[in-house]
Amino acid sequence: MAGNSSRRGAIKKTGKGNPTAGSGGRVRRGLEGRGPTPKAVEREGHKAYKAKTRTDKAAAKKPQRRSKGDTEWVAGRNSVVEALRAKLPLTTVYVAEGAERDGRLREAFRLTADHGIAVLEVSRNELDRLTNNAVHQGLAAKMPAYEYAHPDDLLDRAAELAEKPLIVALDSVTDPRNLGAVVRSAAGFGAHGVLVPERRAAGMTASAWKTSAGAAARVPVAQAVNLTRQLKAYQDAGCMVVGLAADGDVSLPELDLADGPLVVVVGSEGDGLSRLVAETCDQLVSIPMVNSLESLNAGVAAGVALYAIAEKRGTLTR
Repeated sequence: MAGNSSRRGAIKKTGKGNPTAGSGGRVRRGLEGRGPTPKAVEREGHKAYKAKTRTDKAAAKKPQRRSKGDTEWVAGRNSVVEALRAKLPLTTVYVAEGAERDGRLREAFRLTADHGIAVLEVSRNELDRLTNNAVHQGLAAKMPAYEYAHPDDLLDRAAELAEKPLIVALDSVTDPRNLGAVVRSAAGFGAHGVLVPERRAAGMTASAWKTSAGAAARVPVAQAVNLTRQLKAYQDAGCMVVGLAADGDVSLPELDLADGPLVVVVGSEGDGLSRLVAETCDQLVSIPMVNSLESLNAGVAAGVALYAIAEKRGTLTR
């Protein structure tokens, strides 16, 4: 009968007692595609997957340091001399051929000799190119870009010193001189580091270095891709986060969190703390003042707060 041939490989047409008849049943399931073969690094049993897992774990634990650009330039006679006086980490000083030898240039030469900094003489056109046509007055200096710490480094530093963490975080502070002043106060009152956002915030430029009066060489500055997220990470690590605000619920002298692991957040002078950062803080703290002054700049506010905290912790030297 047609369809019921006994030839080898012939299929019985009736489904009675045979669930694989036709194109259904186990045959259909067997013919279904399983998709493309996963890559070796995606297959759990493969050695490439295991190697990638080990690498990812190591990278997650290893602190990363970031710097913006390769170098920074200080241009102009007064600026270079001030940078040399402040002992900024300059690597090379460039002087234009035929530059007038005045008192500032002679002092620059003396300071470079004292600090062991190389001096190179180049053409004025070359100096224009190196400084991107800045007003250099025949004198410029090069310094390496600042290497930012990883936010976790600040906690590690406190642990190494067997101290309770004290970190200063800046929210939308765009003046590098304010950043430098905060770094200086952090060094003076025992903070373990300063945290700044990666974007829309001041960085460790030559101006910040100079304002810190050398403290930038002793206190690490870390960058956060997302400040709010990093503050929450510090909270998860056991730190209390307090923000300085004119309308804070707690007055600074009454702050009872000062002797524990603490992150102090300072906002910009104009806008203060951003909404998300303020909502993330465990407490908002105000600085009492004699007059109804609207606000202090970030550098001054951080200095006042850190002094009060250091006094409560008993770390001030008499």
